[in-house]
Amino acid sequence: MIQERISVVIPAAGVGRRMLTDKPKQYLTIHGQTILEHTVEKLRAHPQVGKVVIAVSDDDPYFSQLSLASDPDIIRVAGGQERSDSVFAALDYVVKHIPTTWVMVHDAARPCVRLSDIDRLIDAVMSHDVGGILATPVRDTMKRSNHAQDIVGTVERENLWHALTPQMFRTDDLHRALSRVIGQHIAVTDEASVMEWHGDKPRIVLGGSDNIKVTQPEDLALAEFYLSRE
Repeated sequence: MIQERISVVIPAAGVGRRMLTDKPKQYLTIHGQTILEHTVEKLRAHPQVGKVVIAVSDDDPYFSQLSLASDPDIIRVAGGQERSDSVFAALDYVVKHIPTTWVMVHDAARPCVRLSDIDRLIDAVMSHDVGGILATPVRDTMKRSNHAQDIVGTVERENLWHALTPQMFRTDDLHRALSRVIGQHIAVTDEASVMEWHGDKPRIVLGGSDNIKVTQPEDLALAEFYLSRE
Protein backbone atom coordinates (compact mmCIF):
# COMPACT_ATOMS: atom_id res chain seq x y z
CA MET A 1 0.00 0.00 0.00
CA ILE A 2 1.38 3.42 -1.01
CA GLN A 3 1.23 5.86 1.89
CA GLU A 4 -0.29 9.27 1.22
CA ARG A 5 2.28 12.01 1.10
CA ILE A 6 2.23 14.92 3.53
CA SER A 7 2.04 18.47 2.25
CA VAL A 8 4.36 21.05 3.79
CA VAL A 9 3.60 24.71 4.43
CA ILE A 10 6.45 27.19 4.94
CA PRO A 11 5.67 30.78 6.01
CA ALA A 12 8.45 32.89 4.50
CA ALA A 13 7.04 36.41 4.31
CA GLY A 14 8.88 37.76 7.36
CA VAL A 15 11.59 40.38 7.19
CA GLY A 16 13.74 39.16 10.12
CA ARG A 17 14.65 42.55 11.62
CA ARG A 18 16.59 40.98 14.50
CA MET A 19 19.20 39.68 12.05
CA LEU A 20 20.26 43.28 11.29
CA THR A 21 20.81 42.51 7.59
CA ASP A 22 19.68 44.08 4.33
CA LYS A 23 17.52 41.10 3.35
CA PRO A 24 15.15 38.65 5.07
CA LYS A 25 16.98 35.98 7.05
CA GLN A 26 15.69 33.14 4.88
CA TYR A 27 17.78 34.52 2.00
CA LEU A 28 21.07 34.68 3.85
CA THR A 29 23.50 32.09 2.53
CA ILE A 30 25.27 29.14 4.13
CA HIS A 31 27.66 27.05 2.03
CA GLY A 32 26.51 28.79 -1.15
CA GLN A 33 22.79 28.20 -0.63
CA THR A 34 20.14 30.34 1.00
CA ILE A 35 18.71 29.20 4.31
CA LEU A 36 15.35 28.70 2.59
CA GLU A 37 16.94 26.40 0.02
CA HIS A 38 18.61 24.36 2.75
CA THR A 39 15.30 24.10 4.60
CA VAL A 40 13.30 22.99 1.57
CA GLU A 41 16.00 20.57 0.46
CA LYS A 42 16.02 18.95 3.89
CA LEU A 43 12.25 18.54 3.99
CA ARG A 44 12.02 17.16 0.47
CA ALA A 45 14.64 14.56 1.29
CA HIS A 46 12.03 12.84 3.45
CA PRO A 47 10.17 10.18 1.46
CA GLN A 48 6.75 11.05 2.91
CA VAL A 49 6.92 14.75 2.03
CA GLY A 50 4.93 15.78 -1.04
CA LYS A 51 4.21 19.27 -2.34
CA VAL A 52 5.75 22.27 -0.57
CA VAL A 53 3.76 25.53 -0.44
CA ILE A 54 5.79 28.61 0.46
CA ALA A 55 4.11 31.87 1.49
CA VAL A 56 6.21 34.81 0.30
CA SER A 57 5.42 38.52 0.41
CA ASP A 58 4.18 40.07 -2.83
CA ASP A 59 7.10 42.47 -3.06
CA ASP A 60 9.76 39.82 -2.38
CA PRO A 61 12.53 40.26 -5.01
CA TYR A 62 14.59 37.23 -3.96
CA PHE A 63 12.43 34.11 -4.29
CA SER A 64 12.10 34.33 -8.08
CA GLN A 65 15.89 34.18 -8.38
CA LEU A 66 16.08 30.77 -6.71
CA SER A 67 15.82 27.43 -8.49
CA LEU A 68 12.92 26.69 -6.13
CA ALA A 69 10.79 29.10 -8.14
CA SER A 70 10.81 26.84 -11.21
CA ASP A 71 10.25 23.53 -9.39
CA PRO A 72 6.75 22.17 -10.17
CA ASP A 73 6.47 20.58 -6.72
CA ILE A 74 7.06 23.92 -4.98
CA ILE A 75 4.23 26.44 -5.03
CA ARG A 76 4.50 30.09 -4.11
CA VAL A 77 1.54 31.91 -2.61
CA ALA A 78 1.17 35.46 -1.32
CA GLY A 79 1.97 35.72 2.38
CA GLY A 80 0.50 38.13 4.90
CA GLN A 81 1.55 40.54 7.62
CA GLU A 82 1.55 37.93 10.39
CA ARG A 83 2.83 34.37 10.43
CA SER A 84 -0.74 33.10 10.90
CA ASP A 85 -1.86 34.97 7.75
CA SER A 86 0.93 33.37 5.71
CA VAL A 87 0.23 29.89 7.07
CA PHE A 88 -3.47 30.30 6.32
CA ALA A 89 -2.80 31.45 2.74
CA ALA A 90 -0.64 28.39 2.12
CA LEU A 91 -3.11 26.09 3.88
CA ASP A 92 -5.92 27.50 1.77
CA TYR A 93 -3.99 26.51 -1.35
CA VAL A 94 -3.41 23.01 0.00
CA VAL A 95 -7.10 22.54 0.82
CA LYS A 96 -8.21 23.70 -2.63
CA HIS A 97 -5.51 22.18 -4.84
CA ILE A 98 -3.57 19.43 -2.99
CA PRO A 99 -6.07 17.36 -1.03
CA THR A 100 -3.94 15.64 1.61
CA THR A 101 -5.01 14.42 5.05
CA TRP A 102 -2.00 15.75 6.91
CA VAL A 103 0.07 18.91 6.67
CA MET A 104 3.33 19.93 8.30
CA VAL A 105 4.14 23.58 8.97
CA HIS A 106 7.84 24.39 9.18
CA ASP A 107 9.77 27.61 9.76
CA ALA A 108 11.70 28.88 6.74
CA ALA A 109 14.72 29.58 8.94
CA ARG A 110 15.05 26.10 10.47
CA PRO A 111 17.42 24.38 8.03
CA CYS A 112 18.93 21.92 10.53
CA VAL A 113 15.93 19.72 11.29
CA ARG A 114 16.84 16.02 11.31
CA LEU A 115 15.05 13.54 9.08
CA SER A 116 14.99 11.14 12.04
CA ASP A 117 13.04 13.75 14.02
CA ILE A 118 10.54 14.07 11.18
CA ASP A 119 10.18 10.27 11.25
CA ARG A 120 9.50 10.41 14.98
CA LEU A 121 6.95 13.20 14.55
CA ILE A 122 5.06 11.37 11.81
CA ASP A 123 5.01 8.10 13.75
CA ALA A 124 3.69 9.79 16.89
CA VAL A 125 1.13 12.02 15.22
CA MET A 126 -0.48 9.50 12.88
CA SER A 127 -1.97 7.70 15.89
CA HIS A 128 -2.98 10.87 17.75
CA ASP A 129 -6.41 12.49 17.78
CA VAL A 130 -5.11 16.04 17.28
CA GLY A 131 -1.57 16.20 15.93
CA GLY A 132 1.72 17.24 17.43
CA ILE A 133 4.94 19.21 17.36
CA LEU A 134 8.65 18.71 17.75
CA ALA A 135 9.95 20.26 20.96
CA THR A 136 12.94 20.20 23.29
CA PRO A 137 12.75 20.26 27.10
CA VAL A 138 13.74 23.44 28.91
CA ARG A 139 17.10 22.83 30.60
CA ASP A 140 18.02 26.21 32.04
CA THR A 141 16.58 27.93 35.09
CA MET A 142 13.62 30.03 33.95
CA LYS A 143 13.06 33.53 35.35
CA ARG A 144 10.06 35.81 35.01
CA SER A 145 10.70 39.56 34.92
CA ASN A 146 8.65 42.73 35.16
CA HIS A 147 8.70 45.56 32.63
CA ALA A 148 11.82 47.01 34.26
CA GLN A 149 13.65 43.69 33.67
CA ASP A 150 13.80 42.94 37.39
CA ILE A 151 13.27 39.30 38.36
CA VAL A 152 9.89 38.72 39.96
CA GLY A 153 10.00 34.94 40.17
CA THR A 154 11.53 31.64 39.15
CA VAL A 155 9.41 29.42 36.91
CA GLU A 156 9.36 25.68 37.56
CA ARG A 157 10.90 24.14 34.42
CA GLU A 158 9.47 20.65 34.83
CA ASN A 159 7.19 19.89 31.87
CA LEU A 160 8.26 23.09 30.08
CA TRP A 161 9.26 22.74 26.43
CA HIS A 162 10.72 24.86 23.65
CA ALA A 163 8.33 24.53 20.71
CA LEU A 164 10.02 23.71 17.40
CA THR A 165 8.84 22.87 13.91
CA PRO A 166 7.65 20.97 11.96
CA GLN A 167 4.24 20.96 13.56
CA MET A 168 1.84 18.45 12.05
CA PHE A 169 -1.96 18.42 12.02
CA ARG A 170 -4.84 17.24 9.87
CA THR A 171 -5.13 19.71 7.02
CA ASP A 172 -8.86 20.43 7.31
CA ASP A 173 -8.77 20.71 11.10
CA LEU A 174 -5.91 23.21 11.11
CA HIS A 175 -7.39 25.19 8.22
CA ARG A 176 -10.75 25.47 9.99
CA ALA A 177 -9.24 26.31 13.38
CA LEU A 178 -6.85 28.91 11.97
CA SER A 179 -9.69 30.56 10.05
CA ARG A 180 -11.61 31.02 13.29
CA VAL A 181 -8.58 32.34 15.17
CA ILE A 182 -7.79 34.90 12.47
CA GLY A 183 -11.46 35.89 12.22
CA GLN A 184 -11.55 36.64 15.94
CA HIS A 185 -8.17 38.44 15.90
CA ILE A 186 -6.61 36.00 18.38
CA ALA A 187 -2.83 36.36 18.63
CA VAL A 188 -1.06 33.01 18.14
CA THR A 189 2.62 32.28 17.62
CA ASP A 190 2.47 28.73 16.28
CA GLU A 191 0.03 26.15 14.97
CA ALA A 192 -0.14 24.25 18.26
CA SER A 193 -1.43 27.48 19.84
CA VAL A 194 -4.23 27.51 17.29
CA MET A 195 -5.34 24.01 18.21
CA GLU A 196 -4.91 24.70 21.94
CA TRP A 197 -7.19 27.73 21.62
CA HIS A 198 -9.90 25.35 20.42
CA GLY A 199 -9.42 23.14 23.46
CA ASP A 200 -7.27 20.46 21.80
CA LYS A 201 -4.10 18.97 23.31
CA PRO A 202 -1.41 18.40 20.66
CA ARG A 203 1.28 15.83 21.38
CA ILE A 204 4.84 16.78 22.30
CA VAL A 205 7.47 14.83 20.32
CA LEU A 206 11.09 15.06 21.44
CA GLY A 207 13.27 16.74 18.82
CA GLY A 208 16.94 17.61 18.57
CA SER A 209 18.23 20.80 20.15
CA ASP A 210 20.21 21.44 16.95
CA ASN A 211 16.94 22.20 15.15
CA ILE A 212 17.58 25.90 15.69
CA LYS A 213 15.75 28.82 14.16
CA VAL A 214 18.08 31.42 12.66
CA THR A 215 16.88 34.58 14.39
CA GLN A 216 19.92 36.39 15.79
CA PRO A 217 23.22 37.08 13.94
CA GLU A 218 25.06 34.50 16.07
CA ASP A 219 22.60 31.79 14.98
CA LEU A 220 23.98 31.89 11.44
CA ALA A 221 27.37 30.53 12.49
CA LEU A 222 25.74 27.84 14.60
CA ALA A 223 23.50 26.74 11.71
CA GLU A 224 26.54 26.66 9.45
CA PHE A 225 28.31 24.38 11.94
CA TYR A 226 25.37 21.98 12.22
CA LEU A 227 24.92 21.81 8.44
CA SER A 228 28.63 21.18 7.91
CA ARG A 229 28.39 18.01 10.03
CA GLU A 230 25.87 16.40 7.71
